[in-house]
Amino acid sequence: MALSEDRVSSWSCKQVAQWLQEEGFGEYVELLCTQHRLDGLSLLALTEADLRGPPLGLTVLGDIKRLTISLRRLQRQNQAQLEELGLRPTDSLHAGLSLGNEWSCDGADRRYNGGERTCNGTELRLRNGDRSGYSSGGTLCHTHSNGRCRQNLAGRLDPEVWKTVISSFYVFFVFGFTSFVMVIVHERVPDTRTYPPLPDIFLDSVPRIPWAFAMAEACGVILCYMFLLILLLHKHRSILFRRLCSLMGTVFLLRCCTMFVTSLSVPGQHLKCASKTYGDTFGKIQRALAIWSGFGMTLTGVQTCGDYMFSGHTVVITMLNFFVTEYTPRTWNLIHTISWVLNLFGIFFILAAHEHYSIDVFIAFYITTRLFLYYHTLANTRAYQHSRRARIWFPMFSFFECNVNGPVPNQYHWPFNKPAFMKTLIG
Repeated sequence: MALSEDRVSSWSCKQVAQWLQEEGFGEYVELLCTQHRLDGLSLLALTEADLRGPPLGLTVLGDIKRLTISLRRLQRQNQAQLEELGLRPTDSLHAGLSLGNEWSCDGADRRYNGGERTCNGTELRLRNGDRSGYSSGGTLCHTHSNGRCRQNLAGRLDPEVWKTVISSFYVFFVFGFTSFVMVIVHERVPDTRTYPPLPDIFLDSVPRIPWAFAMAEACGVILCYMFLLILLLHKHRSILFRRLCSLMGTVFLLRCCTMFVTSLSVPGQHLKCASKTYGDTFGKIQRALAIWSGFGMTLTGVQTCGDYMFSGHTVVITMLNFFVTEYTPRTWNLIHTISWVLNLFGIFFILAAHEHYSIDVFIAFYITTRLFLYYHTLANTRAYQHSRRARIWFPMFSFFECNVNGPVPNQYHWPFNKPAFMKTLIG
């Protein structure tokens, strides 16, 4: 039976496959009709955004454009069916990326095909020539903090590597600044003869385990390797690394303030933390560079004192755990379990080593988890992401996330051309 004799909305998957063959897209029959069971009804609603974004993820630009043109031709030929289904003929234009232009958000109107597109600073509107009203084009428009407004394709994320580079400089600067503050704090460590360790229920109840702190750092190193592997294989690795740098830098900047303002007595008599003066500024910078290059870890031979409010080791372990569990599929239960076990055991070992007060660890865990959850809630909710309040109170967040359209999908692929079997295995 000829395809033209049937209503497109009543086509079966086999008839859609036949249409694809006739249009010259036979190589996508397996993907569209077999894997995703595309029938006539869903074919009429298909958009360019669907073709580009997950779960289809077509990557050949020429095929995407040609298939989009064929789809629009089919939709124009079946406008009556589209209206019966509640889909206006222009919906496919709004849902997909039809133009690559930019509009300024300064009130100037740009005309296109008899319509008028205006951008008022928060949304892009389309006003048709028949003055039938306004329709939001939010799927096409992002509002930047600098007042510019541009189209983005839903489901397609721009890596914006230049922003990732900026976030890397930010976190390296914060780590360097933290190292310098730790040197200053060490000069102000209270004398244990005058200020003995403060009462702590956990530290007073659990005997010290000398090797526990090395085990805590080992847990952190394992979590770091897990995250680096995920970062290597994740399709949106640039966004992940940018978020890690911005969050880690912000938490450690807050830690600089807390440990500089208040100096607590050492949590255990085993710590040889007498006040130490490094003399001139050059000596302090040398000590700060030694802490910075050793990542503040005892495994690398770095010994610090006075940085108790709050625990930097807990921040790093917890942040890595949350990134590992957030950016892996929910079905990877084994990976998630290992990550949480390493996080919890790492916290226990920090306390068992008597290197931090219990309140240090609790505050570090609470601040890290809340900041991670708040950041991702804002990033995944466009209403907050582009709000004026977010731009005022979280300018760095607005800068880094202004072009990220919704949640980041967990998609993986091998970033190198060789070996070929890895590219085939991972994607």
